[in-house]
Amino acid sequence: MNDKIERTDVVIVGAGFTGLSAAIELKRAGVDFVLVEARDRVGGRVETVRNGLGERIDSGGQFLCEDMPQLMELARARGKTFVETYVEGDFITHPSMSVGKAERTYHAAMAIRERMNRIEPNDPAIAGLTVAGWLETQDDAGEAKAAFRSMIEGLWCLALEKVPLWYLIDNDRRITNEVPELQYSLRETMQSMADDLAEDLGGRVRLGEPVTRIEYGPPGVRVVSINGVVEACEVLVAVPPATAATLDFTPTLPAALETALGAWESGAAIKILVRYPKPFWRERNLSGMVMWRDLPGLFACDASRDSEHAALVVFVGGPLALRWHELGEADLRAQVTTRLVEALGSEAADSLDFNRRDWTHDGWSGGAYSDLIVDVTARDAERTILAGAPPVLFASSELSPSFPGYVEGAIVAGRIAARRIIADVQSAIATRASGS
Repeated sequence: MNDKIERTDVVIVGAGFTGLSAAIELKRAGVDFVLVEARDRVGGRVETVRNGLGERIDSGGQFLCEDMPQLMELARARGKTFVETYVEGDFITHPSMSVGKAERTYHAAMAIRERMNRIEPNDPAIAGLTVAGWLETQDDAGEAKAAFRSMIEGLWCLALEKVPLWYLIDNDRRITNEVPELQYSLRETMQSMADDLAEDLGGRVRLGEPVTRIEYGPPGVRVVSINGVVEACEVLVAVPPATAATLDFTPTLPAALETALGAWESGAAIKILVRYPKPFWRERNLSGMVMWRDLPGLFACDASRDSEHAALVVFVGGPLALRWHELGEADLRAQVTTRLVEALGSEAADSLDFNRRDWTHDGWSGGAYSDLIVDVTARDAERTILAGAPPVLFASSELSPSFPGYVEGAIVAGRIAARRIIADVQSAIATRASGS
């Protein structure tokens, strides 16, 4: 580390959509800031890479829908091209069952989810219950329960035995889309929007600059990174809770805040994009959507940009991702290809490219798609983290009042945090003016 010391009003740690959205708001309000990011890129859990064909693809967060207003508005304002996800044709469940039975099983699984969400999170009758524990008490058919488990572990990427029931109810109630969340992707990739925001911020974004320590006290903060020190009035830690818990704070954070940050665990997810010469499943009147009942957390859907760029995206979440994380590239490809062939036919083996992004135990975000509370007693964790320890503040998609764990939630969380900081700065200016 060098001895360079820089001064600003606010330091933002983390250039995912939370940090970027907060920074844009601060810039508009005329608040001086520096945004530091450990990775060599912005976007956090949103990422673009080139596959083996040289095509830019979303290897992280990708999908959006009309019921995500902030994200949709941002995409339109930035001139992005919406690619509608192909959903025509039959949805496959595997092991195979008839179309009618598959439809009934899906609706039965959704009925379990709706029944769960009718429970009040503060109901004392569910204190100490995990989602798995509650599911065992339900009288639904085994196939419906298996479909529910696959759905939930695929979406939240943790074993149901780890997730408190009250937390999942509260979290799920904040995800309010009525149209499918896989409705659209962006031809230019989701990462392109993060890049656009970073470009607007110019030299205030510092990439490849991991924070090694945050010192705080009544005068303000000192954010220490491998490239120097930034002194500021406040710091916004815009990273997921489990990642924030690993940062070095001096002095240590208040005990309640440390406990709240420690109540979270990152999900485990592997995202795979398989390119094909043509969307062969459509010729069989299949949508390309597959849910594996015997492998909870495994799901596939059509991710073709057009008929010339045919692709399936395969999501692996939760305990299955942890198991497949141990596989080498060839073994993982064999596992996935075998499952696709069983579900969609022999043409699923004839791929042009197989791109794997394993987010499990990611060095800077812990995993994907989100962190979840895994302590059944941590009912005040979110409120405690959002209160922070001024001048240290926290924000992340996980803490958003809407769409937690999604890019939409990250944007909302960043803007809320920015409004708080702007109010703090304006109050400080007013105080100084009245005392002069």
